[in-house]
Amino acid sequence: MMKLSILRMRKLAATLFAVALLSAIVFSVGAQGTDPDPNDSAAYYKAKCVACHGQKADKRFDVTLTEEQLVGAILKGKKPEKPPNMPAYEAKGINADQAKALVTYMKQLKDVPAGN
Repeated sequence: MMKLSILRMRKLAATLFAVALLSAIVFSVGAQGTDPDPNDSAAYYKAKCVACHGQKADKRFDVTLTEEQLVGAILKGKKPEKPPNMPAYEAKGINADQAKALVTYMKQLKDVPAGN
């Protein structure tokens, strides 16, 4: 009789753990499913770009490239010598004007004078 109740308690504990884990996964996926507005450069940068480029656009952002080259990298992606690769955001719904606004925003973060 005692073995039966211990077995039931283990099953109950495993079930409760599985339910809690599943709830956490569902909540996490739901929270990430909201994409930022691509017209809000600051929000979009924070959600999509900051992980690779840093808070101040101080990583993997070559300001010596022309604006056209930087916009092209955002739209078409780029494969550097070593990962991570820059994904093509045109396929994710970003247009040229939005990409240009992201470049401008990144330059502001990096404190690059206007026109450079």
